[in-house]
Amino acid sequence: MKQKTISVRTREILNQYGLVLKKSLGQNFLTDPYVLEKIVQAADLTNHSGVIEIGPGIGALTEKLADVAKRVVAIEIDQRLVPVLNELFKERKNIDVIHGDALKVDLHQVITNHLADVDTVHVVANLPYYVTSPILVRLLEERLPLKNIVVMIQKEVADRLTATPGTKDYGSLTILVQYFAVAKGIARVPGHVFVPRPQVDSAVVKLEIRETPAVEVADEKLFFKLVRAAFGQRRKTLLNALYAGLHSSATKQEIEQWLTSAGIDPKRRGETLNLQEFAALTEVIHSANG
Repeated sequence: MKQKTISVRTREILNQYGLVLKKSLGQNFLTDPYVLEKIVQAADLTNHSGVIEIGPGIGALTEKLADVAKRVVAIEIDQRLVPVLNELFKERKNIDVIHGDALKVDLHQVITNHLADVDTVHVVANLPYYVTSPILVRLLEERLPLKNIVVMIQKEVADRLTATPGTKDYGSLTILVQYFAVAKGIARVPGHVFVPRPQVDSAVVKLEIRETPAVEVADEKLFFKLVRAAFGQRRKTLLNALYAGLHSSATKQEIEQWLTSAGIDPKRRGETLNLQEFAALTEVIHSANG
Protein backbone atom coordinates (compact mmCIF):
# COMPACT_ATOMS: atom_id res chain seq x y z
CA MET A 1 0.00 0.00 0.00
CA LYS A 2 1.47 3.34 -1.01
CA GLN A 3 1.78 6.21 1.43
CA LYS A 4 -0.74 8.27 -0.56
CA THR A 5 -3.32 5.51 -0.23
CA ILE A 6 -3.07 5.43 3.57
CA SER A 7 -3.02 9.22 3.75
CA VAL A 8 -6.12 9.48 1.58
CA ARG A 9 -7.85 6.74 3.59
CA THR A 10 -7.02 8.59 6.81
CA ARG A 11 -8.56 11.80 5.50
CA GLU A 12 -11.58 9.93 4.16
CA ILE A 13 -12.26 8.37 7.57
CA LEU A 14 -11.87 11.73 9.30
CA ASN A 15 -14.30 13.30 6.82
CA GLN A 16 -16.74 10.41 6.98
CA TYR A 17 -17.10 10.67 10.73
CA GLY A 18 -16.81 14.46 10.85
CA LEU A 19 -13.71 14.34 13.00
CA VAL A 20 -11.54 17.38 13.65
CA LEU A 21 -8.24 16.46 15.27
CA LYS A 22 -7.54 17.92 18.69
CA LYS A 23 -4.23 19.68 19.24
CA SER A 24 -4.77 19.31 22.98
CA LEU A 25 -4.45 15.54 22.58
CA GLY A 26 -1.43 15.74 20.32
CA GLN A 27 -3.20 13.87 17.53
CA ASN A 28 -0.89 13.23 14.56
CA PHE A 29 -1.73 10.09 12.59
CA LEU A 30 1.07 8.15 10.91
CA THR A 31 0.45 7.37 7.23
CA ASP A 32 3.71 5.84 6.00
CA PRO A 33 3.41 2.04 5.49
CA TYR A 34 7.19 1.58 5.65
CA VAL A 35 7.39 3.17 9.10
CA LEU A 36 4.37 1.20 10.26
CA GLU A 37 6.10 -2.01 9.20
CA LYS A 38 9.32 -0.95 10.95
CA ILE A 39 7.40 -0.46 14.19
CA VAL A 40 5.70 -3.85 13.95
CA GLN A 41 8.97 -5.61 13.09
CA ALA A 42 10.78 -3.93 15.99
CA ALA A 43 8.25 -5.32 18.48
CA ASP A 44 9.26 -8.94 17.64
CA LEU A 45 5.69 -10.17 17.64
CA THR A 46 4.47 -13.72 17.05
CA ASN A 47 1.02 -15.25 16.79
CA HIS A 48 1.29 -15.92 20.54
CA SER A 49 1.95 -12.26 21.46
CA GLY A 50 -0.34 -9.74 23.06
CA VAL A 51 -0.04 -6.01 22.39
CA ILE A 52 -1.18 -2.97 24.32
CA GLU A 53 -1.39 -0.12 21.84
CA ILE A 54 -1.59 3.34 23.36
CA GLY A 55 -3.28 5.97 21.19
CA PRO A 56 -4.46 3.97 18.16
CA GLY A 57 -6.02 7.01 16.48
CA ILE A 58 -7.99 5.57 13.57
CA GLY A 59 -6.18 2.28 13.54
CA ALA A 60 -3.51 2.29 10.82
CA LEU A 61 -0.97 0.68 13.17
CA THR A 62 -3.62 -1.33 15.02
CA GLU A 63 -4.49 -3.20 11.86
CA LYS A 64 -0.88 -4.18 11.14
CA LEU A 65 -0.30 -5.27 14.73
CA ALA A 66 -3.40 -7.46 14.63
CA ASP A 67 -2.17 -9.11 11.43
CA VAL A 68 0.77 -10.52 13.40
CA ALA A 69 -0.16 -10.71 17.09
CA LYS A 70 -2.64 -12.98 18.81
CA ARG A 71 -4.47 -10.06 20.42
CA VAL A 72 -4.29 -6.27 20.41
CA VAL A 73 -5.77 -4.07 23.13
CA ALA A 74 -6.03 -0.49 21.89
CA ILE A 75 -6.37 2.21 24.57
CA GLU A 76 -7.79 5.44 23.17
CA ILE A 77 -8.34 8.60 25.22
CA ASP A 78 -10.55 10.35 22.65
CA GLN A 79 -14.13 9.14 23.15
CA ARG A 80 -15.03 10.19 19.59
CA LEU A 81 -12.60 7.67 18.10
CA VAL A 82 -13.81 4.63 20.04
CA PRO A 83 -16.96 3.96 17.95
CA VAL A 84 -14.94 4.64 14.80
CA LEU A 85 -12.39 2.00 15.77
CA ASN A 86 -15.10 -0.46 16.78
CA GLU A 87 -16.79 0.01 13.41
CA LEU A 88 -13.55 -0.29 11.44
CA PHE A 89 -12.55 -3.47 13.24
CA LYS A 90 -15.91 -5.09 13.84
CA GLU A 91 -14.81 -8.15 11.84
CA ARG A 92 -11.47 -8.45 13.68
CA LYS A 93 -11.98 -10.70 16.69
CA ASN A 94 -8.48 -10.16 18.03
CA ILE A 95 -8.80 -6.39 18.59
CA ASP A 96 -10.26 -4.92 21.78
CA VAL A 97 -10.78 -1.16 22.02
CA ILE A 98 -10.80 0.49 25.44
CA HIS A 99 -11.70 4.09 26.11
CA GLY A 100 -9.33 5.48 28.71
CA ASP A 101 -6.29 7.53 29.64
CA ALA A 102 -3.11 5.43 29.51
CA LEU A 103 -1.85 7.37 32.53
CA LYS A 104 -4.85 6.24 34.59
CA VAL A 105 -6.03 2.90 33.22
CA ASP A 106 -5.09 -0.10 35.41
CA LEU A 107 -2.67 -1.73 32.98
CA HIS A 108 -2.14 -4.78 35.18
CA GLN A 109 -5.90 -5.35 34.99
CA VAL A 110 -5.87 -4.84 31.23
CA ILE A 111 -3.31 -7.62 30.92
CA THR A 112 -5.27 -9.89 33.26
CA ASN A 113 -8.60 -9.31 31.52
CA HIS A 114 -7.52 -9.21 27.88
CA LEU A 115 -4.10 -10.82 27.51
CA ALA A 116 -4.17 -13.75 29.92
CA ASP A 117 -3.73 -16.31 27.14
CA VAL A 118 -0.69 -14.83 25.38
CA ASP A 119 2.96 -15.81 25.80
CA THR A 120 4.50 -12.33 25.68
CA VAL A 121 3.14 -8.83 26.24
CA HIS A 122 4.37 -5.79 24.32
CA VAL A 123 3.51 -2.08 24.36
CA VAL A 124 3.44 -0.28 21.01
CA ALA A 125 2.51 3.37 20.70
CA ASN A 126 2.63 6.50 18.62
CA LEU A 127 2.80 8.68 21.72
CA PRO A 128 1.55 12.27 21.86
CA TYR A 129 4.56 14.46 22.58
CA TYR A 130 3.07 16.08 25.65
CA VAL A 131 2.69 12.81 27.60
CA THR A 132 5.71 10.87 26.33
CA SER A 133 7.79 11.02 29.51
CA PRO A 134 4.96 10.38 32.00
CA ILE A 135 3.76 7.34 30.04
CA LEU A 136 7.24 5.87 29.71
CA VAL A 137 7.91 6.43 33.40
CA ARG A 138 4.65 4.71 34.31
CA LEU A 139 5.22 1.73 32.02
CA LEU A 140 8.63 1.12 33.55
CA GLU A 141 8.01 1.90 37.20
CA GLU A 142 4.90 -0.29 37.41
CA ARG A 143 6.99 -3.31 36.42
CA LEU A 144 4.44 -4.66 34.00
CA PRO A 145 5.26 -8.11 32.61
CA LEU A 146 6.47 -6.70 29.29
CA LYS A 147 8.95 -8.09 26.80
CA ASN A 148 9.50 -4.74 25.11
CA ILE A 149 8.13 -1.28 24.44
CA VAL A 150 8.26 0.22 20.94
CA VAL A 151 7.28 3.87 20.72
CA MET A 152 7.17 6.66 18.20
CA ILE A 153 8.21 9.81 20.04
CA GLN A 154 9.67 13.26 19.43
CA LYS A 155 13.24 12.90 18.19
CA GLU A 156 14.65 15.07 20.99
CA VAL A 157 13.14 12.72 23.59
CA ALA A 158 14.40 9.68 21.68
CA ASP A 159 17.90 11.13 21.87
CA ARG A 160 17.55 11.39 25.64
CA LEU A 161 16.58 7.73 25.99
CA THR A 162 19.70 6.50 24.21
CA ALA A 163 22.15 9.14 25.48
CA THR A 164 25.50 8.42 27.12
CA PRO A 165 27.11 10.12 30.15
CA GLY A 166 28.61 13.53 29.51
CA THR A 167 26.32 14.46 26.62
CA LYS A 168 23.70 17.22 26.63
CA ASP A 169 20.85 14.73 26.18
CA TYR A 170 21.87 12.59 29.15
CA GLY A 171 19.56 13.11 32.12
CA SER A 172 17.31 11.58 34.75
CA LEU A 173 14.98 10.09 32.12
CA THR A 174 17.99 8.41 30.51
CA ILE A 175 18.94 6.83 33.82
CA LEU A 176 15.38 5.64 34.52
CA VAL A 177 15.00 4.04 31.09
CA GLN A 178 18.43 2.43 31.06
CA TYR A 179 17.93 1.11 34.61
CA PHE A 180 14.89 -0.88 33.50
CA ALA A 181 15.60 -1.47 29.81
CA VAL A 182 18.06 -1.52 26.94
CA ALA A 183 17.18 1.39 24.64
CA LYS A 184 17.79 1.21 20.90
CA GLY A 185 16.98 3.70 18.16
CA ILE A 186 15.06 2.09 15.29
CA ALA A 187 14.28 4.83 12.79
CA ARG A 188 14.04 8.58 12.34
CA VAL A 189 10.67 9.73 11.03
CA PRO A 190 10.14 13.05 9.21
CA GLY A 191 7.08 15.16 9.91
CA HIS A 192 5.59 14.87 6.41
CA VAL A 193 4.42 11.27 6.98
CA PHE A 194 1.84 12.40 9.56
CA VAL A 195 -1.66 13.84 9.24
CA PRO A 196 -1.57 16.64 10.28
CA ARG A 197 2.14 17.35 9.95
CA PRO A 198 3.87 18.10 13.28
CA GLN A 199 6.48 20.84 13.56
CA VAL A 200 9.25 18.45 14.62
CA ASP A 201 10.71 15.14 13.51
CA SER A 202 9.99 11.92 15.36
CA ALA A 203 11.85 8.69 15.99
CA VAL A 204 11.02 5.09 16.75
CA VAL A 205 12.72 3.68 19.85
CA LYS A 206 12.68 0.16 21.22
CA LEU A 207 13.06 -0.56 24.92
CA GLU A 208 13.96 -4.18 25.61
CA ILE A 209 12.91 -4.79 29.21
CA ARG A 210 15.65 -6.21 31.43
CA GLU A 211 14.90 -9.29 33.54
CA THR A 212 16.58 -7.48 36.43
CA PRO A 213 17.60 -3.79 36.67
CA ALA A 214 20.93 -2.77 35.18
CA VAL A 215 22.45 -2.20 38.62
CA GLU A 216 21.64 -3.65 42.03
CA VAL A 217 20.79 -1.17 44.78
CA ALA A 218 19.59 -1.69 48.34
CA ASP A 219 17.32 1.36 48.22
CA GLU A 220 15.79 2.05 44.81
CA LYS A 221 13.87 5.08 46.07
CA LEU A 222 17.12 6.65 47.28
CA PHE A 223 18.81 5.80 43.99
CA PHE A 224 16.29 7.77 41.95
CA LYS A 225 16.22 10.58 44.52
CA LEU A 226 19.96 10.99 44.02
CA VAL A 227 19.56 10.94 40.24
CA ARG A 228 16.90 13.66 40.30
CA ALA A 229 18.99 15.80 42.65
CA ALA A 230 22.13 15.38 40.54
CA PHE A 231 20.36 16.57 37.39
CA GLY A 232 18.23 19.20 39.11
CA GLN A 233 20.85 21.91 38.62
CA ARG A 234 23.14 20.73 35.84
CA ARG A 235 25.60 23.61 36.04
CA LYS A 236 26.45 22.92 39.65
CA THR A 237 29.07 20.51 40.85
CA LEU A 238 27.71 17.21 42.12
CA LEU A 239 28.45 18.26 45.68
CA ASN A 240 26.42 21.47 45.41
CA ALA A 241 23.64 19.86 43.37
CA LEU A 242 23.14 17.11 45.94
CA TYR A 243 23.31 19.56 48.83
CA ALA A 244 20.60 21.69 47.21
CA GLY A 245 18.50 18.86 45.85
CA LEU A 246 18.37 16.26 48.62
CA HIS A 247 16.57 18.56 51.09
CA SER A 248 17.97 16.55 53.97
CA SER A 249 19.80 17.33 57.19
CA ALA A 250 23.10 16.18 55.70
CA THR A 251 25.88 18.72 55.73
CA LYS A 252 28.10 19.50 52.77
CA GLN A 253 30.93 17.78 54.58
CA GLU A 254 28.90 14.60 54.94
CA ILE A 255 27.89 14.64 51.27
CA GLU A 256 31.49 15.23 50.25
CA GLN A 257 32.53 12.25 52.37
CA TRP A 258 29.87 10.06 50.76
CA LEU A 259 31.04 11.00 47.29
CA THR A 260 34.68 10.38 48.15
CA SER A 261 33.82 7.00 49.69
CA ALA A 262 32.02 6.07 46.47
CA GLY A 263 35.10 6.98 44.46
CA ILE A 264 33.47 10.05 42.92
CA ASP A 265 35.14 13.45 42.71
CA PRO A 266 32.75 15.95 44.40
CA LYS A 267 33.66 18.53 41.73
CA ARG A 268 32.23 16.43 38.90
CA ARG A 269 28.84 17.25 37.45
CA GLY A 270 25.88 14.90 37.67
CA GLU A 271 25.65 14.29 33.93
CA THR A 272 29.09 12.64 33.94
CA LEU A 273 28.04 9.78 36.25
CA ASN A 274 26.98 6.42 34.86
CA LEU A 275 24.49 4.01 36.42
CA GLN A 276 27.18 2.11 38.29
CA GLU A 277 28.46 5.28 39.95
CA PHE A 278 24.96 6.34 41.02
CA ALA A 279 24.49 2.83 42.41
CA ALA A 280 27.79 3.00 44.31
CA LEU A 281 26.82 6.36 45.83
CA THR A 282 23.42 4.94 46.81
CA GLU A 283 25.09 2.08 48.65
CA VAL A 284 27.41 4.42 50.53
CA ILE A 285 24.58 6.69 51.69
CA HIS A 286 22.29 3.76 52.48
CA SER A 287 24.99 2.19 54.65
CA ALA A 288 25.80 5.50 56.36
CA ASN A 289 22.15 6.08 57.25
CA GLY A 290 21.35 2.47 57.97
